[in-house]
Amino acid sequence: MAPSGLKAVVGEKILSGVIRSVKKDGEWKVLIMDHPSMRILSSCCKMSDILAEGITIVEDINKRREPIPSLEAIYLLSPTEKSVQALIADFRGTPTFTYKAAHVFFTDSVLPGCPPQHLQPLLPLPGGRASTAAGGTGPADRHPVRHSARVPGHPLPQGPEKTRSQLLIMDRAADPVSPLLHELTFQAMAYDLLDIDQDTYRYETTGLSEAREKAVLLDEDDDLWVELRHMHIADVSKKVTELLKNFCESKRLTTDKANIKDLSHILKKMPQYQKELNKYSTHLHLADDCMKHFKGCVEKLCSVEQDLAMGSDAEGEKIKDPMKLIVPVLLDAAVPAYDKIRVLLLYILLRNGVSEENLAKLIQHANVQAHSNLIRNLEQLGGTVTNPGSSGTTSRLERRERSEPTYQLSRWTPVIKDVMEDAVEDRLDRKLWPFVSDPAPTSSSQAAVSARFGHWHKNKAGVEARAGPRLIVYIVGGVAMSEMRAAYEVTRATDGKWEVLIGSSHILTPTRFLDDLKTLDQKLEGVSLP
Repeated sequence: MAPSGLKAVVGEKILSGVIRSVKKDGEWKVLIMDHPSMRILSSCCKMSDILAEGITIVEDINKRREPIPSLEAIYLLSPTEKSVQALIADFRGTPTFTYKAAHVFFTDSVLPGCPPQHLQPLLPLPGGRASTAAGGTGPADRHPVRHSARVPGHPLPQGPEKTRSQLLIMDRAADPVSPLLHELTFQAMAYDLLDIDQDTYRYETTGLSEAREKAVLLDEDDDLWVELRHMHIADVSKKVTELLKNFCESKRLTTDKANIKDLSHILKKMPQYQKELNKYSTHLHLADDCMKHFKGCVEKLCSVEQDLAMGSDAEGEKIKDPMKLIVPVLLDAAVPAYDKIRVLLLYILLRNGVSEENLAKLIQHANVQAHSNLIRNLEQLGGTVTNPGSSGTTSRLERRERSEPTYQLSRWTPVIKDVMEDAVEDRLDRKLWPFVSDPAPTSSSQAAVSARFGHWHKNKAGVEARAGPRLIVYIVGGVAMSEMRAAYEVTRATDGKWEVLIGSSHILTPTRFLDDLKTLDQKLEGVSLP
């Protein structure tokens, strides 16, 4: 039976295309991986599946390892210089190598735009651009489908049960506001305020023994993280405490209050529940860390940012003099430079540009002269930074009216959510979206979906294959976490009639967005563009 689901397909590819391809009966092998490939493997394969294929041990290439010269090694690595150098080092030793032999696999191929000086062909290819010639992908015929569908009397064949999905491709310039804001939902807040690297949260545990650092992976396999990540921080601690209390009651554990300190005492009494209790402890720590940062200057920044993004205050009154909002922030030495720049860019977007003189003064007041190019690079995203004829009038995009209750510091809704809702309701402006097809009628059978929508990619037993159309949104230039949350919210609001998927080249935190802005005026080198 063919594997279903993206993770299952990737898992089967690793087992069959990598491990089984070099497997020999009666022989054991060592599997060597780096951090990126380990992440891929752990998300789609169980350790028992790997051991069943003749793998005796799985090791990290970047850590110290004992030589096993009697066994062959399978290397599954990402194509980075660090990993390749570590691979080479394994076979430099004397008198014996680290392993008997090496079977080397990489998770990706070399980039098409790799500078030619780094490539040496094994054999010359006749005909020059062989891939283009063989694939028929010249400029003249790269987009034939759109036109052939319009040939009179020759519609493209459609099955009777065809459900039509939509693909929308958007530029980051469509909404430069969302990546700038301090978001107060759990995932976005944690990745913005805390030092989370490679989805790994590190914190110090304190309990009955001495303090020690703990590292926890925040991913789809953590069901509690999946449940909490899009919740507002004000609700997260209450939810975790409630879940922990229910767990303790179900196991007949006596506890007066469910908190981090109390957990250490419960663990001592009931070590058999260590895995479950550690999970609650992790997310209580994470929420507590977020709130510690929020209670500093972030709380004041959130209020200013929301007023600038919305163009109105929490009572709905229009902001008449936004300069009064930003000056205290720009002059505050305790506010980090990037946070000042976020406020400054929001002000510029609200005013649809400022005069060159005012911009220079604002940059000077904020003491961010070193980042002036970053600020001006907003022009590269279609924003107006300097406007000689600026009269101080604000420029506001027409948005959907929203009546649902919100927190005062979380009033902004990403522009992409408006687009998603218009798409699933077939209300997209055809002038802005000329190639969006008309909706196909759906039968009642097509509307049946898995109760676990939003996790269709998870290879777990009991998860049905969903039916019905999908809205696929791709944002060129990075996707903000608030936009990822919007995809879940719109999916939920359709009662499963639609599933909204969102993707991009990378996930943006506010810092990553500003770092990206910083490079927009740099020339591309070594990149082959068609």
